[in-house]
Amino acid sequence: MGETTGQINTAELLVKCLENEGVRYVFGLPGEENLHMLEALSHSSIQFITTRHEQGAAFMADVYGRLTGKAGVCLSTLGPGATNLMTGVADANLDRAPLIAITGQVGTDRMHIESHQYLDLVAMFAPVTKWNAQIVRPSNTPEIVRKAFKIAESEKPGAVHIDFPENIAAMTAPGQPLSKCSMEKVYASFHSIEQAALAIANAKNPIILVGNGAIRAHASETLTKFATELNIPVANTFMGKGVIPYTHPLALWSVGLQLRDYISCGFDRADLVIAIGYDLIEYSPKKWNPNGTIPIVHIGETTAEVDSSYMPIADVVGDISDSLEEILKRSNRQGQPEPYAISLRADIQADYEQYAKDDGFPIKPQKLVYDLRQVMGPEDVVISDVGAHKMWMARHYHCDRPNTCIISNGFAAMGIAIPGAIAAKLVHPDRKVVAVTGDGGFMMNCQELETALRVGTAFVTIIFNDGGYGLIEWKQQNYYGHSAFVKFTNPDFVKLAESMGLKGYRVESATDLIPTLKTALAQDVPAVIDCPVDYSENLRFTQKAGDLSCAM
Repeated sequence: MGETTGQINTAELLVKCLENEGVRYVFGLPGEENLHMLEALSHSSIQFITTRHEQGAAFMADVYGRLTGKAGVCLSTLGPGATNLMTGVADANLDRAPLIAITGQVGTDRMHIESHQYLDLVAMFAPVTKWNAQIVRPSNTPEIVRKAFKIAESEKPGAVHIDFPENIAAMTAPGQPLSKCSMEKVYASFHSIEQAALAIANAKNPIILVGNGAIRAHASETLTKFATELNIPVANTFMGKGVIPYTHPLALWSVGLQLRDYISCGFDRADLVIAIGYDLIEYSPKKWNPNGTIPIVHIGETTAEVDSSYMPIADVVGDISDSLEEILKRSNRQGQPEPYAISLRADIQADYEQYAKDDGFPIKPQKLVYDLRQVMGPEDVVISDVGAHKMWMARHYHCDRPNTCIISNGFAAMGIAIPGAIAAKLVHPDRKVVAVTGDGGFMMNCQELETALRVGTAFVTIIFNDGGYGLIEWKQQNYYGHSAFVKFTNPDFVKLAESMGLKGYRVESATDLIPTLKTALAQDVPAVIDCPVDYSENLRFTQKAGDLSCAM
Protein backbone atom coordinates (compact mmCIF):
# COMPACT_ATOMS: atom_id res chain seq x y z
CA MET A 1 0.00 0.00 0.00
CA GLY A 2 1.52 3.31 -1.06
CA GLU A 3 1.84 6.51 0.92
CA THR A 4 -1.51 7.87 2.01
CA THR A 5 -2.54 11.45 2.64
CA GLY A 6 -5.36 12.56 4.83
CA GLN A 7 -7.59 10.21 6.73
CA ILE A 8 -7.94 6.50 6.11
CA ASN A 9 -10.66 4.09 7.17
CA THR A 10 -10.23 1.08 9.46
CA ALA A 11 -10.05 -1.40 6.58
CA GLU A 12 -7.17 0.55 5.06
CA LEU A 13 -5.41 0.68 8.43
CA LEU A 14 -5.86 -3.07 8.88
CA VAL A 15 -4.33 -3.71 5.46
CA LYS A 16 -1.39 -1.43 6.34
CA CYS A 17 -0.93 -3.55 9.46
CA LEU A 18 -0.93 -6.73 7.34
CA GLU A 19 1.72 -5.21 5.07
CA ASN A 20 3.76 -4.33 8.14
CA GLU A 21 3.63 -8.01 9.16
CA GLY A 22 5.11 -9.03 5.81
CA VAL A 23 1.93 -10.60 4.43
CA ARG A 24 2.27 -11.46 0.73
CA TYR A 25 -1.04 -13.21 0.07
CA VAL A 26 -4.59 -13.13 1.38
CA PHE A 27 -6.74 -16.09 0.32
CA GLY A 28 -10.48 -15.72 0.29
CA LEU A 29 -13.83 -14.83 -1.23
CA PRO A 30 -15.46 -11.45 -1.74
CA GLY A 31 -18.67 -10.62 0.11
CA GLU A 32 -20.85 -7.65 0.95
CA GLU A 33 -19.57 -7.31 4.49
CA ASN A 34 -15.89 -7.28 3.49
CA LEU A 35 -16.18 -4.77 0.62
CA HIS A 36 -14.08 -2.13 2.41
CA MET A 37 -11.37 -4.71 3.09
CA LEU A 38 -11.32 -5.80 -0.55
CA GLU A 39 -11.09 -2.20 -1.73
CA ALA A 40 -8.13 -1.59 0.57
CA LEU A 41 -6.43 -4.77 -0.67
CA SER A 42 -6.90 -3.67 -4.29
CA HIS A 43 -4.52 -0.75 -3.59
CA SER A 44 -2.07 -2.88 -1.58
CA SER A 45 1.17 -4.70 -2.28
CA ILE A 46 -0.59 -7.82 -0.97
CA GLN A 47 -1.91 -10.22 -3.62
CA PHE A 48 -5.51 -11.24 -2.98
CA ILE A 49 -6.15 -14.74 -4.32
CA THR A 50 -9.83 -15.32 -5.02
CA THR A 51 -10.71 -18.93 -4.23
CA ARG A 52 -13.78 -20.98 -5.16
CA HIS A 53 -14.67 -21.90 -1.57
CA GLU A 54 -13.73 -20.51 1.83
CA GLN A 55 -12.52 -23.92 2.99
CA GLY A 56 -9.98 -23.88 0.18
CA ALA A 57 -8.84 -20.41 1.25
CA ALA A 58 -8.29 -21.56 4.83
CA PHE A 59 -6.38 -24.65 3.71
CA MET A 60 -4.12 -22.46 1.55
CA ALA A 61 -3.38 -20.20 4.50
CA ASP A 62 -2.87 -23.29 6.68
CA VAL A 63 -0.22 -24.88 4.42
CA TYR A 64 1.40 -21.51 3.69
CA GLY A 65 1.86 -21.03 7.45
CA ARG A 66 3.25 -24.51 7.96
CA LEU A 67 5.79 -24.16 5.14
CA THR A 68 6.99 -20.65 6.00
CA GLY A 69 6.49 -20.29 9.76
CA LYS A 70 4.74 -17.01 8.99
CA ALA A 71 0.99 -16.73 9.46
CA GLY A 72 -1.06 -17.40 6.35
CA VAL A 73 -4.07 -15.09 6.04
CA CYS A 74 -7.56 -15.99 4.85
CA LEU A 75 -10.62 -13.79 4.46
CA SER A 76 -14.34 -14.50 4.32
CA THR A 77 -17.59 -12.67 4.66
CA LEU A 78 -19.98 -13.33 7.55
CA GLY A 79 -22.47 -16.18 8.12
CA PRO A 80 -21.95 -19.09 5.69
CA GLY A 81 -18.64 -17.66 4.49
CA ALA A 82 -17.31 -17.77 8.04
CA THR A 83 -18.67 -21.25 8.78
CA ASN A 84 -17.09 -22.53 5.55
CA LEU A 85 -13.75 -21.17 6.76
CA MET A 86 -13.82 -23.08 10.04
CA THR A 87 -12.58 -26.50 8.90
CA GLY A 88 -9.32 -25.09 7.58
CA VAL A 89 -8.92 -22.89 10.65
CA ALA A 90 -9.36 -25.88 12.95
CA ASP A 91 -6.89 -27.88 10.87
CA ALA A 92 -4.24 -25.18 11.20
CA ASN A 93 -4.82 -24.90 14.92
CA LEU A 94 -4.42 -28.63 15.63
CA ASP A 95 -1.50 -29.04 13.20
CA ARG A 96 0.27 -26.04 14.80
CA ALA A 97 0.32 -23.92 11.64
CA PRO A 98 0.21 -20.12 12.13
CA LEU A 99 -2.92 -18.68 10.51
CA ILE A 100 -4.96 -15.47 10.70
CA ALA A 101 -8.63 -15.72 9.73
CA ILE A 102 -10.47 -12.44 9.10
CA THR A 103 -14.25 -12.52 8.82
CA GLY A 104 -16.65 -9.82 7.74
CA GLN A 105 -19.49 -9.11 10.13
CA VAL A 106 -22.74 -7.15 10.41
CA GLY A 107 -22.46 -3.64 11.81
CA THR A 108 -22.28 -3.26 15.58
CA ASP A 109 -25.53 -1.29 15.36
CA ARG A 110 -27.54 -4.43 14.57
CA MET A 111 -25.90 -7.18 16.62
CA HIS A 112 -28.44 -6.83 19.43
CA ILE A 113 -31.38 -7.78 17.20
CA GLU A 114 -32.18 -10.67 14.88
CA SER A 115 -30.20 -9.84 11.79
CA HIS A 116 -29.63 -11.41 8.36
CA GLN A 117 -26.71 -13.89 8.39
CA TYR A 118 -25.56 -12.79 11.85
CA LEU A 119 -23.75 -15.28 14.06
CA ASP A 120 -21.60 -14.63 17.10
CA LEU A 121 -18.37 -15.49 15.29
CA VAL A 122 -16.11 -14.74 18.23
CA ALA A 123 -17.94 -17.39 20.25
CA MET A 124 -18.03 -19.77 17.29
CA PHE A 125 -14.30 -19.58 16.54
CA ALA A 126 -13.22 -19.77 20.19
CA PRO A 127 -12.84 -23.59 20.30
CA VAL A 128 -10.71 -23.72 17.11
CA THR A 129 -8.30 -20.82 17.71
CA LYS A 130 -5.57 -19.78 20.13
CA TRP A 131 -7.17 -16.33 20.43
CA ASN A 132 -9.84 -14.32 18.65
CA ALA A 133 -11.28 -10.83 18.92
CA GLN A 134 -13.69 -8.43 17.30
CA ILE A 135 -12.55 -4.97 16.23
CA VAL A 136 -15.03 -2.57 17.83
CA ARG A 137 -12.85 0.56 18.00
CA PRO A 138 -10.90 1.67 14.89
CA SER A 139 -7.98 2.90 17.02
CA ASN A 140 -7.46 -0.61 18.47
CA THR A 141 -6.77 -2.16 15.07
CA PRO A 142 -2.92 -2.01 15.20
CA GLU A 143 -2.87 -3.63 18.66
CA ILE A 144 -5.27 -6.40 17.64
CA VAL A 145 -3.37 -7.23 14.45
CA ARG A 146 0.06 -7.21 16.13
CA LYS A 147 -1.25 -9.40 18.97
CA ALA A 148 -2.89 -11.75 16.48
CA PHE A 149 0.35 -12.37 14.60
CA LYS A 150 2.41 -12.67 17.76
CA ILE A 151 0.08 -15.30 19.21
CA ALA A 152 -0.35 -17.19 15.92
CA GLU A 153 3.41 -17.47 15.32
CA SER A 154 4.54 -18.19 18.90
CA GLU A 155 5.06 -21.77 20.10
CA LYS A 156 2.90 -23.69 19.79
CA PRO A 157 1.73 -21.87 16.64
CA GLY A 158 -1.91 -21.95 15.63
CA ALA A 159 -4.91 -20.06 14.36
CA VAL A 160 -6.19 -16.63 15.39
CA HIS A 161 -9.48 -15.06 14.30
CA ILE A 162 -10.32 -11.38 13.79
CA ASP A 163 -14.00 -10.43 13.38
CA PHE A 164 -14.44 -7.18 11.45
CA PRO A 165 -17.87 -5.46 11.50
CA GLU A 166 -18.67 -3.59 8.31
CA ASN A 167 -19.52 -0.27 9.97
CA ILE A 168 -16.21 -0.29 11.88
CA ALA A 169 -14.38 -1.03 8.61
CA ALA A 170 -15.80 2.17 7.08
CA MET A 171 -14.98 4.48 10.01
CA THR A 172 -12.06 6.89 10.03
CA ALA A 173 -9.15 5.26 11.81
CA PRO A 174 -6.28 7.02 13.58
CA GLY A 175 -3.01 5.22 14.24
CA GLN A 176 -0.18 3.38 12.57
CA PRO A 177 0.97 -0.27 12.52
CA LEU A 178 2.95 -1.29 15.58
CA SER A 179 6.59 -2.26 15.27
CA LYS A 180 7.43 -5.96 15.56
CA CYS A 181 9.66 -6.98 18.45
CA SER A 182 12.21 -9.71 17.90
CA MET A 183 11.74 -12.87 19.94
CA GLU A 184 14.85 -13.84 21.89
CA LYS A 185 15.72 -17.49 22.27
CA VAL A 186 14.86 -19.19 25.54
CA TYR A 187 17.41 -21.64 26.90
CA ALA A 188 16.78 -24.73 29.01
CA SER A 189 17.94 -24.90 32.63
CA PHE A 190 21.23 -26.65 33.32
CA HIS A 191 19.45 -28.86 35.86
CA SER A 192 17.07 -30.29 33.22
CA ILE A 193 19.95 -30.72 30.76
CA GLU A 194 21.97 -32.65 33.35
CA GLN A 195 18.97 -34.87 34.13
CA ALA A 196 18.47 -35.65 30.44
CA ALA A 197 22.16 -36.27 29.80
CA LEU A 198 22.41 -38.75 32.69
CA ALA A 199 19.32 -40.69 31.55
CA ILE A 200 20.60 -40.88 27.97
CA ALA A 201 24.11 -41.93 29.02
CA ASN A 202 22.74 -44.83 31.10
CA ALA A 203 20.11 -46.11 28.63
CA LYS A 204 20.78 -49.43 26.90
CA ASN A 205 17.93 -49.32 24.34
CA PRO A 206 17.06 -45.66 23.77
CA ILE A 207 15.02 -44.46 20.82
CA ILE A 208 14.39 -40.91 19.60
CA LEU A 209 10.83 -39.89 18.73
CA VAL A 210 10.86 -36.64 16.76
CA GLY A 211 7.89 -34.48 15.85
CA ASN A 212 7.02 -31.36 13.93
CA GLY A 213 8.28 -29.06 16.69
CA ALA A 214 11.84 -29.96 15.70
CA ILE A 215 11.09 -28.87 12.14
CA ARG A 216 9.52 -25.60 13.31
CA ALA A 217 12.65 -25.01 15.42
CA HIS A 218 14.95 -25.66 12.41
CA ALA A 219 16.73 -28.30 14.47
CA SER A 220 17.21 -30.90 11.72
CA GLU A 221 20.98 -30.57 11.36
CA THR A 222 21.63 -30.55 15.11
CA LEU A 223 19.29 -33.49 15.71
CA THR A 224 21.02 -35.56 13.02
CA LYS A 225 24.40 -34.80 14.63
CA PHE A 226 23.01 -35.67 18.08
CA ALA A 227 21.63 -39.04 16.95
CA THR A 228 24.75 -39.89 14.94
CA GLU A 229 27.28 -39.15 17.66
CA LEU A 230 25.26 -40.97 20.33
CA ASN A 231 24.28 -43.82 17.98
CA ILE A 232 20.57 -43.62 18.83
CA PRO A 233 17.91 -44.61 16.23
CA VAL A 234 15.30 -42.05 15.22
CA ALA A 235 11.58 -42.53 14.48
CA ASN A 236 9.56 -39.58 13.23
CA THR A 237 5.85 -38.81 13.46
CA PHE A 238 3.88 -38.24 10.27
CA MET A 239 4.55 -34.51 10.69
CA GLY A 240 8.23 -34.98 11.53
CA LYS A 241 9.23 -36.48 8.18
CA GLY A 242 12.60 -35.36 6.85
CA VAL A 243 13.97 -34.05 10.14
CA ILE A 244 16.67 -36.70 9.66
CA PRO A 245 17.34 -37.87 6.05
CA TYR A 246 15.51 -41.12 5.39
CA THR A 247 18.72 -42.61 3.95
CA HIS A 248 20.54 -42.15 7.26
CA PRO A 249 21.43 -45.55 8.82
CA LEU A 250 19.76 -44.53 12.10
CA ALA A 251 16.48 -43.43 10.49
CA LEU A 252 13.61 -45.79 11.34
CA TRP A 253 11.12 -43.72 9.30
CA SER A 254 7.57 -42.97 10.36
CA VAL A 255 5.60 -44.05 13.41
CA GLY A 256 1.97 -43.21 14.07
CA LEU A 257 -0.23 -45.79 12.38
CA GLN A 258 -3.09 -47.01 14.54
CA LEU A 259 -1.93 -50.56 13.77
CA ARG A 260 1.25 -52.20 14.98
CA ASP A 261 4.20 -52.00 12.61
CA TYR A 262 7.86 -53.02 12.63
CA ILE A 263 8.80 -49.87 14.50
CA SER A 264 6.40 -50.84 17.31
CA CYS A 265 9.01 -53.42 18.33
CA GLY A 266 11.52 -50.63 18.90
CA PHE A 267 9.19 -48.94 21.38
CA ASP A 268 8.29 -52.26 23.03
CA ARG A 269 11.96 -52.87 23.86
CA ALA A 270 12.97 -49.25 24.60
CA ASP A 271 14.23 -48.38 28.07
CA LEU A 272 14.17 -44.64 27.22
CA VAL A 273 12.24 -42.57 24.70
CA ILE A 274 13.83 -39.20 23.87
CA ALA A 275 10.92 -37.12 22.56
CA ILE A 276 12.19 -34.12 20.58
CA GLY A 277 9.76 -31.49 19.32
CA TYR A 278 7.02 -34.08 19.82
CA ASP A 279 3.40 -33.09 20.25
CA LEU A 280 0.99 -35.60 21.78
CA ILE A 281 -1.58 -34.83 19.08
CA GLU A 282 0.79 -36.22 16.43
CA TYR A 283 0.77 -39.74 17.88
CA SER A 284 -0.87 -40.47 21.21
CA PRO A 285 1.58 -41.79 23.83
CA LYS A 286 -1.10 -44.28 24.85
CA LYS A 287 -0.31 -46.08 21.58
CA TRP A 288 3.42 -46.53 22.33
CA ASN A 289 3.50 -46.29 26.13
CA PRO A 290 0.08 -47.59 27.22
CA ASN A 291 1.10 -48.42 30.77
CA GLY A 292 3.27 -45.36 31.26
CA THR A 293 6.26 -47.55 32.10
CA ILE A 294 8.81 -46.31 29.53
CA PRO A 295 10.98 -43.48 30.91
CA ILE A 296 10.77 -40.35 28.75
CA VAL A 297 13.04 -37.35 28.20
CA HIS A 298 11.05 -34.43 26.76
CA ILE A 299 13.02 -31.87 24.71
CA GLY A 300 10.98 -29.03 23.26
CA GLU A 301 10.31 -25.31 23.19
CA THR A 302 7.26 -25.74 25.41
CA THR A 303 6.84 -27.91 28.47
CA ALA A 304 5.39 -31.42 28.21
CA GLU A 305 1.63 -31.76 28.13
CA VAL A 306 0.00 -33.73 30.94
CA ASP A 307 -0.86 -37.34 30.04
CA SER A 308 -0.75 -40.45 32.21
CA SER A 309 1.27 -42.17 29.46
CA TYR A 310 3.64 -39.22 29.05
CA MET A 311 5.30 -38.31 32.34
CA PRO A 312 8.90 -37.27 31.55
CA ILE A 313 11.75 -37.91 33.97
CA ALA A 314 13.39 -34.81 32.46
CA ASP A 315 11.56 -31.84 30.90
CA VAL A 316 14.07 -29.82 28.86
CA VAL A 317 12.35 -26.62 27.76
CA GLY A 318 14.18 -24.16 25.53
CA ASP A 319 15.76 -23.76 22.10
CA ILE A 320 15.88 -27.32 20.77
CA SER A 321 19.22 -27.08 18.94
CA ASP A 322 20.94 -25.54 21.94
CA SER A 323 19.44 -28.17 24.27
CA LEU A 324 20.67 -30.98 22.05
CA GLU A 325 24.18 -29.51 21.86
CA GLU A 326 24.36 -29.13 25.64
CA ILE A 327 23.05 -32.65 26.30
CA LEU A 328 25.49 -34.07 23.74
CA LYS A 329 28.43 -32.51 25.59
CA ARG A 330 27.36 -34.30 28.78
CA SER A 331 26.25 -37.72 27.46
CA ASN A 332 29.01 -40.26 27.29
CA ARG A 333 27.62 -43.45 25.74
CA GLN A 334 30.95 -45.15 25.09
CA GLY A 335 30.82 -48.81 26.01
CA GLN A 336 27.02 -48.97 25.71
CA PRO A 337 25.62 -51.79 23.53
CA GLU A 338 24.06 -50.92 20.20
CA PRO A 339 20.36 -50.12 20.78
CA TYR A 340 18.03 -52.95 19.78
CA ALA A 341 15.99 -50.72 17.47
CA ILE A 342 18.90 -50.28 15.05
CA SER A 343 18.44 -53.90 13.97
CA LEU A 344 14.88 -53.07 12.85
CA ARG A 345 16.02 -50.90 9.96
CA ALA A 346 16.83 -53.89 7.75
CA ASP A 347 13.29 -55.28 8.16
CA ILE A 348 11.71 -51.87 7.53
CA GLN A 349 13.89 -51.34 4.44
CA ALA A 350 13.09 -54.81 3.07
CA ASP A 351 9.35 -54.26 3.51
CA TYR A 352 9.63 -50.99 1.58
CA GLU A 353 11.78 -52.32 -1.26
CA GLN A 354 9.70 -55.43 -1.98
CA TYR A 355 7.22 -53.39 -4.03
CA ALA A 356 9.80 -51.72 -6.29
CA LYS A 357 9.15 -54.09 -9.20
CA ASP A 358 5.53 -55.05 -8.47
CA ASP A 359 3.59 -55.03 -11.75
CA GLY A 360 0.09 -55.69 -10.41
CA PHE A 361 -2.81 -53.61 -11.72
CA PRO A 362 -4.74 -51.82 -10.30
CA ILE A 363 -1.54 -50.58 -8.67
CA LYS A 364 -0.76 -51.48 -5.09
CA PRO A 365 -0.57 -48.36 -2.91
CA GLN A 366 2.96 -49.30 -1.77
CA LYS A 367 4.13 -49.39 -5.40
CA LEU A 368 2.41 -46.09 -6.20
CA VAL A 369 4.11 -44.35 -3.27
CA TYR A 370 7.46 -46.00 -4.05
CA ASP A 371 7.42 -44.77 -7.65
CA LEU A 372 6.39 -41.27 -6.59
CA ARG A 373 9.45 -41.13 -4.33
CA GLN A 374 11.69 -42.10 -7.26
CA VAL A 375 10.45 -39.18 -9.36
CA MET A 376 10.47 -36.47 -6.68
CA GLY A 377 13.72 -34.73 -5.76
CA PRO A 378 14.95 -34.14 -2.20
CA GLU A 379 13.50 -30.60 -2.06
CA ASP A 380 10.25 -31.33 -3.92
CA VAL A 381 6.99 -31.19 -1.97
CA VAL A 382 4.03 -33.56 -1.69
CA ILE A 383 0.77 -32.66 0.05
CA SER A 384 -1.21 -35.67 1.24
CA ASP A 385 -4.96 -35.55 1.59
CA VAL A 386 -6.78 -37.71 4.15
CA GLY A 387 -8.03 -41.22 3.41
CA ALA A 388 -6.61 -44.70 2.98
CA HIS A 389 -3.83 -43.32 0.80
CA LYS A 390 -2.69 -41.15 3.73
CA MET A 391 -1.82 -44.28 5.71
CA TRP A 392 0.39 -45.48 2.88
CA MET A 393 1.95 -42.06 2.32
CA ALA A 394 2.66 -41.79 6.04
CA ARG A 395 4.22 -45.25 6.13
CA HIS A 396 6.08 -45.37 2.80
CA TYR A 397 6.81 -41.84 1.57
CA HIS A 398 10.14 -40.94 3.13
CA CYS A 399 11.88 -37.57 3.10
CA ASP A 400 15.38 -36.16 2.85
CA ARG A 401 14.37 -32.68 4.00
CA PRO A 402 11.88 -31.21 6.47
CA ASN A 403 8.55 -29.88 5.18
CA THR A 404 8.65 -31.87 1.95
CA CYS A 405 5.70 -34.10 2.87
CA ILE A 406 2.76 -32.22 4.37
CA ILE A 407 0.13 -34.39 6.06
CA SER A 408 -2.97 -33.17 7.86
CA ASN A 409 -2.72 -35.16 11.06
CA GLY A 410 -4.01 -33.37 14.14
CA PHE A 411 -7.41 -32.56 12.62
CA ALA A 412 -7.07 -34.91 9.62
CA ALA A 413 -9.28 -32.89 7.28
CA MET A 414 -10.23 -34.27 3.88
CA GLY A 415 -9.93 -31.85 0.99
CA ILE A 416 -6.63 -30.22 1.98
CA ALA A 417 -4.37 -31.56 -0.80
CA ILE A 418 -5.30 -29.38 -3.78
CA PRO A 419 -5.57 -26.05 -1.89
CA GLY A 420 -2.41 -26.99 0.02
CA ALA A 421 -0.54 -27.66 -3.23
CA ILE A 422 -1.45 -24.16 -4.47
CA ALA A 423 0.10 -22.68 -1.33
CA ALA A 424 3.16 -24.91 -1.65
CA LYS A 425 3.73 -23.82 -5.24
CA LEU A 426 3.41 -20.14 -4.24
CA VAL A 427 6.01 -20.67 -1.52
CA HIS A 428 8.30 -22.84 -3.69
CA PRO A 429 7.65 -21.93 -7.35
CA ASP A 430 10.87 -23.66 -8.52
CA ARG A 431 10.12 -27.03 -6.89
CA LYS A 432 7.97 -29.86 -8.13
CA VAL A 433 4.74 -30.11 -6.13
CA VAL A 434 2.35 -33.08 -6.08
CA ALA A 435 -1.05 -33.29 -4.39
CA VAL A 436 -1.79 -36.90 -3.41
CA THR A 437 -5.49 -37.54 -2.84
CA GLY A 438 -8.20 -40.15 -2.92
CA ASP A 439 -11.19 -39.82 -5.20
CA GLY A 440 -13.30 -38.84 -2.18
CA GLY A 441 -10.98 -36.04 -1.07
CA PHE A 442 -10.46 -34.89 -4.65
CA MET A 443 -14.15 -34.19 -5.16
CA MET A 444 -14.30 -32.10 -1.98
CA ASN A 445 -12.12 -29.27 -3.27
CA CYS A 446 -11.33 -30.02 -6.93
CA GLN A 447 -12.90 -26.66 -7.83
CA GLU A 448 -9.68 -25.03 -6.58
CA LEU A 449 -7.90 -26.43 -9.64
CA GLU A 450 -9.46 -23.48 -11.48
CA THR A 451 -7.81 -21.23 -8.89
CA ALA A 452 -4.49 -23.01 -9.51
CA LEU A 453 -4.74 -22.42 -13.25
CA ARG A 454 -5.73 -18.77 -12.79
CA VAL A 455 -2.87 -17.91 -10.44
CA GLY A 456 -0.29 -19.89 -12.42
CA THR A 457 0.57 -22.66 -9.94
CA ALA A 458 1.37 -25.72 -12.06
CA PHE A 459 1.41 -28.86 -9.93
CA VAL A 460 0.28 -32.46 -10.35
CA THR A 461 -2.64 -34.13 -8.57
CA ILE A 462 -2.51 -37.92 -8.29
CA ILE A 463 -5.88 -39.54 -7.53
CA PHE A 464 -5.82 -42.91 -5.77
CA ASN A 465 -9.05 -44.10 -7.40
CA ASP A 466 -10.96 -46.92 -5.70
CA GLY A 467 -14.54 -45.70 -6.15
CA GLY A 468 -15.27 -45.22 -2.46
CA TYR A 469 -14.21 -44.05 0.96
CA GLY A 470 -11.39 -46.57 1.25
CA LEU A 471 -10.24 -45.78 4.77
CA ILE A 472 -13.73 -46.24 6.21
CA GLU A 473 -14.16 -49.46 4.25
CA TRP A 474 -10.85 -50.64 5.75
CA LYS A 475 -12.12 -49.90 9.26
CA GLN A 476 -15.50 -51.53 8.62
CA GLN A 477 -13.85 -54.69 7.29
CA ASN A 478 -11.65 -54.84 10.39
CA TYR A 479 -14.59 -54.41 12.78
CA TYR A 480 -17.44 -56.24 11.06
CA GLY A 481 -15.99 -58.26 8.19
CA HIS A 482 -18.03 -56.29 5.66
CA SER A 483 -18.59 -52.68 4.58
CA ALA A 484 -21.59 -50.42 4.01
CA PHE A 485 -22.38 -46.97 2.58
CA VAL A 486 -18.86 -46.28 1.32
CA LYS A 487 -19.14 -46.73 -2.47
CA PHE A 488 -19.86 -44.02 -5.04
CA THR A 489 -19.39 -43.26 -8.73
CA ASN A 490 -16.91 -40.79 -10.16
CA PRO A 491 -16.84 -38.48 -13.15
CA ASP A 492 -14.27 -39.05 -15.87
CA PHE A 493 -11.36 -37.33 -14.14
CA VAL A 494 -9.39 -36.90 -17.36
CA LYS A 495 -12.29 -35.13 -19.08
CA LEU A 496 -12.97 -33.10 -15.94
CA ALA A 497 -9.38 -31.87 -15.93
CA GLU A 498 -9.45 -31.07 -19.63
CA SER A 499 -12.74 -29.18 -19.30
CA MET A 500 -11.00 -26.88 -16.79
CA GLY A 501 -8.07 -26.20 -19.13
CA LEU A 502 -5.76 -28.64 -17.36
CA LYS A 503 -3.90 -31.73 -18.54
CA GLY A 504 -5.52 -35.07 -17.72
CA TYR A 505 -3.94 -38.53 -17.70
CA ARG A 506 -5.07 -42.04 -16.81
CA VAL A 507 -2.67 -44.78 -15.71
CA GLU A 508 -3.37 -48.06 -17.52
CA SER A 509 -0.62 -50.27 -16.08
CA ALA A 510 2.03 -50.28 -13.35
CA THR A 511 4.71 -49.40 -15.90
CA ASP A 512 2.73 -46.31 -16.97
CA LEU A 513 3.03 -44.49 -13.68
CA ILE A 514 6.56 -43.10 -13.70
CA PRO A 515 6.54 -41.88 -17.33
CA THR A 516 3.05 -40.40 -16.85
CA LEU A 517 4.15 -38.61 -13.70
CA LYS A 518 7.26 -37.22 -15.39
CA THR A 519 5.17 -35.98 -18.33
CA ALA A 520 2.61 -34.37 -16.03
CA LEU A 521 5.30 -32.62 -13.97
CA ALA A 522 6.76 -31.11 -17.15
CA GLN A 523 3.53 -29.26 -18.01
CA ASP A 524 3.14 -25.52 -17.48
CA VAL A 525 -0.47 -25.93 -16.29
CA PRO A 526 -1.88 -28.06 -13.45
CA ALA A 527 -2.27 -31.73 -14.31
CA VAL A 528 -4.44 -34.55 -12.96
CA ILE A 529 -3.48 -38.25 -12.99
CA ASP A 530 -6.25 -40.80 -12.45
CA CYS A 531 -4.64 -43.94 -11.01
CA PRO A 532 -6.68 -47.06 -10.13
CA VAL A 533 -5.47 -48.47 -6.82
CA ASP A 534 -5.70 -51.94 -5.27
CA TYR A 535 -6.84 -51.39 -1.68
CA SER A 536 -7.04 -55.09 -0.90
CA GLU A 537 -3.55 -54.33 0.42
CA ASN A 538 -5.19 -52.54 3.35
CA LEU A 539 -6.54 -55.74 4.86
CA ARG A 540 -3.34 -57.63 4.11
CA PHE A 541 -1.44 -55.03 6.11
CA THR A 542 -3.94 -55.33 8.96
CA GLN A 543 -3.40 -59.11 9.05
CA LYS A 544 0.37 -58.71 8.85
CA ALA A 545 0.35 -56.15 11.67
CA GLY A 546 -1.75 -58.47 13.82
CA ASP A 547 0.76 -61.27 13.32
CA LEU A 548 3.79 -59.08 14.04
CA SER A 549 6.00 -60.62 16.70
CA CYS A 550 8.71 -58.67 18.49
CA ALA A 551 10.46 -61.72 19.87
CA MET A 552 14.24 -61.71 19.58
